[in-house]
Amino acid sequence: MLAGGGGRIVNISVSHSTMHRAGFVPYGPSRAGSEALSRIMAADRRDAGVTVNLLLPGRATATGMLPDDVPAGRDLLEPAVMGPPIVLLASTEAWPSLCGLRQSPS
Repeated sequence: MLAGGGGRIVNISVSHSTMHRAGFVPYGPSRAGSEALSRIMAADRRDAGVTVNLLLPGRATATGMLPDDVPAGRDLLEPAVMGPPIVLLASTEAWPSLCGLRQSPS
């Protein structure tokens, strides 16, 4: 990516409250680590034409990966809602103004 003059990285994470839920080890710390990595990479690689952003679904997505204690019938976000913001953040139009964001798609 650096040799090619730049690129786009879009990481997906969860809300802070989800990271701190009981029973979410090692999921919570791994998400916190990916957020820190995203922020550091955004700062370190911005001048090289690489944008790094973090997209948050805002609520649980209907991916079948919910813990057992999530109530049945909960309003879930369809994964397709993440598509348009990912396309925007991965576009050439995103540079240089959209870098280092932690953003919900809504």
